[in-house]
Amino acid sequence: MLGKLKDLLFSASEADARAADHDDVAVAAAAVMVETATLDGTFDEDERASILSLLQRRFQLSDADARELLAEAEAEQQDSNELYAFTRAIKDHFDHDQRVEMVEMLWEVVYADGVAHDFETNLMRRVCGLLYVEDAESGAARKRVLDRLGLSS
Repeated sequence: MLGKLKDLLFSASEADARAADHDDVAVAAAAVMVETATLDGTFDEDERASILSLLQRRFQLSDADARELLAEAEAEQQDSNELYAFTRAIKDHFDHDQRVEMVEMLWEVVYADGVAHDFETNLMRRVCGLLYVEDAESGAARKRVLDRLGLSS
């Protein structure tokens, strides 16, 4: 992380700065997913696999790069005591449709173990507020995830 900050501060190239921003957004997105997965007290293999798959798909990463990103996100999430910095990075760099997509990804993490814990659903409401995603849009994203995972009744 310090290397990224040094690169950002001392980089002569705008392309390098944009790449650092993209990396920071990916770390922020992954950190929010990790927070969502760990909120019920466990971080099982189903949740880990779901996050890795989502990271690969959303950020076009190889398996190795997704694993590296997940490890960095876990460290960032453990060192942080707030969601605001992570959600702010997402809000500032994602357009509205991408933020709704992020909410859908988070719902997929919530339901990776087949059950939505009360703490997880509470977190989703807070994250949606911080990302400026309306309740109706979050509800629609949740329904799409339930349908995709075969959990709807």
